[in-house]
Amino acid sequence: MAVTVETLEKLERKISFTLPVEVISKEVDTRLKSLARKVKVDGFRPGKVPMNIVAQRYGYSVHYEVMNDKVGELFSAAASEAKLRVAGQPRISEKEGAPEGQMAFDAVFEVYPEVKFADLTGVEVEKASAEVTEAAVDKTIDILRKQRRTFAQRGLTGAAQDSDRVTIDFEGKIDGEPFQGGKAEDFQFLLGEGQMLKEFEDAVRGMKSGESKTFPLNFPADYHGKDVAGKQADFLVTLKKVEAAHLPEVTDELAKSLGVAEATVAGLREDIKKNLEREVKFRLAGRNKQAALDAVVAKAELDLPNASVQAELERMVEGARADLKQRGVKDADKAPIPEDIFRPQAEKRVRLGLVVAELVRQNELHATAEQIKAHIEELAASYEKPEDVVRWYYSDMDRLGQVEAVVIENNVTDFIFSKAKVTDKSVSFDELMGQS
Repeated sequence: MAVTVETLEKLERKISFTLPVEVISKEVDTRLKSLARKVKVDGFRPGKVPMNIVAQRYGYSVHYEVMNDKVGELFSAAASEAKLRVAGQPRISEKEGAPEGQMAFDAVFEVYPEVKFADLTGVEVEKASAEVTEAAVDKTIDILRKQRRTFAQRGLTGAAQDSDRVTIDFEGKIDGEPFQGGKAEDFQFLLGEGQMLKEFEDAVRGMKSGESKTFPLNFPADYHGKDVAGKQADFLVTLKKVEAAHLPEVTDELAKSLGVAEATVAGLREDIKKNLEREVKFRLAGRNKQAALDAVVAKAELDLPNASVQAELERMVEGARADLKQRGVKDADKAPIPEDIFRPQAEKRVRLGLVVAELVRQNELHATAEQIKAHIEELAASYEKPEDVVRWYYSDMDRLGQVEAVVIENNVTDFIFSKAKVTDKSVSFDELMGQS
């Protein structure tokens, strides 16, 4: 089949082709005869329905299916012969003025772009490293102790201080009027842990059981409650109970309660350190991967296929609707979400995907079965029964595909670091983990 490809603009192409009417007719007859052997029509035994009745009932839908199939086959063959990598679905339309006995079609579509890379030896990439310090282990132990803290009521003269659990009644008014969510009884919160607005915590801090006070509170302009955002309220608060926190001591007993294999303080610290090192490794890999990919993408030259961007936009909008539905928003599937708010991110994702795919293709960076297996085993290592997690990954092709995608990106990252101008940077544990 001789194929003529017309370039319309940038990535848009057009292919014209013809299809003999006889091919359509023969295939329609074949499918209708096959259908006649199976359809059930009142008054006729199965397989004995007259062809004219089958054609009358099912002719239009069968003809439509055959047209779609044959035109699709022709387009795929034409694109393959022209060695075109088609992005998205083609827009196929029938043309008038075809030769007798023929149907003529135009297919307009986009192709994947040629990706031009800068010389990777000139690309500058920052590679982060971090260590798990004894201070990081100490901080993790403190978090574990807080999760297991108990509370005991302070005496009547005990003033509320940070880390205490307080029980209060409160009522707020704006311009003398109550507002929704501004009143509660027997409300508990932990003082000094950011569970309430700072002005509220500052007012309660230092109060004693049975004491009441009024104070003004300015709601931030970006406060989640839109009815009160940016407004000033007057609050009356009564402190009913103050409970001091008690943290368990760091002993072998604590290690035992946490299920550590070697139930000693040393065993606990070693277990925590191993877990933190595993987390640091994954976080560093993610951070360095992003730095490497961003550096190469910034230097790559390519046009973005509109079809790919549109498909990504639709996925992101559907993802946003699914998120709203999970939060209990009514009619979330019909929520009017403008695509343009996602466009920069969609374009970035498409650009990244095309760059990664081209690097993989040019440099044979595909994931091997051994790499996939090693990555899954590493993911499973932190679980109580790693073998169950490994089976869980291998039992589902989608999950395996996700792991394969990660391994491919890791291969691309390693390749970039092997070629680029790398600057090593040591970061603190807290910075890496996003802590203050």
